[in-house]
Amino acid sequence: QVQLVESGGGLVQPGGSLRLSCAASGRTFSNYTMGWFRQVPGKEREFVAAISWGGGSTNYADSVKGRFTISRDNAKNTAYLQMNSLKPEDTAVYYCAADRNYSRYRVASTYDYWGQGTQVTVGS
Repeated sequence: QVQLVESGGGLVQPGGSLRLSCAASGRTFSNYTMGWFRQVPGKEREFVAAISWGGGSTNYADSVKGRFTISRDNAKNTAYLQMNSLKPEDTAVYYCAADRNYSRYRVASTYDYWGQGTQVTVGS
């Protein structure tokens, strides 16, 4: 079992930045691929970014490429999502998730463990 807790969400103006954190506990964090997804009411959960267990591979949704950066610190059992140049369309609840495999990192149903989510609102 892996427990995930997100933090760092909030209200930010367009063009601003936020850094989300995902603190993990339970099983060995470094064994897991970490993903970030987001969801708005009435829509399916959307892939944002993923990072392999050692951090050597990362992937992003086209909509966030060049603006968001995923990273992890296995010594701190924490994954991060640095979000820059935020746009109103980035407004969503952001979730982190953990999975033993990296092969289907874009697919939400692949992930075994999820956090409770943190709200990000981009607006004035």
